[in-house]
Amino acid sequence: MPWPAALLPLAADTPDPAASVKEAHESVTNAASFIEENWAGWLYLGLKILLILVIAAAFRSLVRKSLTKLILRMNRGAEAVEGMALGGLLVNAERRRQRSEAIGSVLRSVASFLILGTAGLMVLGALGINLGPLLASAGVAGVAIGFGARNLVTDFLSGVFMILEDQYGVGDKIDAGVASGEVVEVGLRVTKLRGDNGEIWYVRNGEIKRIGNLSQGWATAGVDVQVKPSESLTRIREVVKHVAEGLAKESPWDERLWGPVEVLGLDEVLLASMTVKVSAKTMPGQQFAVERELRWRIKEAFDEAGIGIIGGLPAADGEEEPADPSAAVAAPSALANPASPQSLATAPIPPPAAGAPRITK
Repeated sequence: MPWPAALLPLAADTPDPAASVKEAHESVTNAASFIEENWAGWLYLGLKILLILVIAAAFRSLVRKSLTKLILRMNRGAEAVEGMALGGLLVNAERRRQRSEAIGSVLRSVASFLILGTAGLMVLGALGINLGPLLASAGVAGVAIGFGARNLVTDFLSGVFMILEDQYGVGDKIDAGVASGEVVEVGLRVTKLRGDNGEIWYVRNGEIKRIGNLSQGWATAGVDVQVKPSESLTRIREVVKHVAEGLAKESPWDERLWGPVEVLGLDEVLLASMTVKVSAKTMPGQQFAVERELRWRIKEAFDEAGIGIIGGLPAADGEEEPADPSAAVAAPSALANPASPQSLATAPIPPPAAGAPRITK
């Protein structure tokens, strides 16, 4: 079958092998000349980028190692202080450890972000990329993310300042407003508390507006003793001082008491009772135990001294009061007089006389 003339290759369309080889030779020659002319610039650019990355990585590693050594030194200092006689009162090793770890994590993250971010911008600048639009876009994106995640940013910043200012730590008993209890864990975003009944509270740091730390400084143990108004105040003061001296000499109360037990005086005077105020400065968190022990010992000492406490059993008097003779006499009754209207109203009706007319229906 003969082919159409349109499908037959023309002689002019057939490629010339000599021309193809010439074009290929010219392309290779141009590429080689281009590489020969620009290889020095490329090598310089590559070495510059490599140098930036190496310096950034080395500087980041150096900073992170320095921060880690600083944290380990802080932890060793805390452990050394804890091994001393009053170390438990001055520092909490777990609290110091978590605080130092949190600070170290923040510092390492900030250092890595700054170093690597600066190195990335330097690499882009070396490549000839215009950083103006990029920085503007990053600024707009940062503002948008800040508005969208403002609660997260607030929690994070609040956690950072709480840790840096050492407002509370692990083992402290705090009142955070929304919840109260013992601090179990301090994070950059959430603080974990254990309540009095054993429940775990997860409180966002941004929601904490005020903090009452019950474990820093010292605490006050206050005891109110109600006695009869007839008791001698001088005798009461002597008995309480004797109890306080005995309490301060015994263990473990000698460590829990940070000051003498003082009788502050009369707090309230009523017709049936008077209240004597007793106070003492104690170790933080131990005021309730000291109050219970003081009440126990004061009650026993008052019983031995014969001092009556309001609310207990009434004190036995030496002489019994004479009985009231009128208590056994009943009140006079109107029915005792037969001529009284009450007696006449209750008297039976007499039968009719003989021969008297009878009323029948």
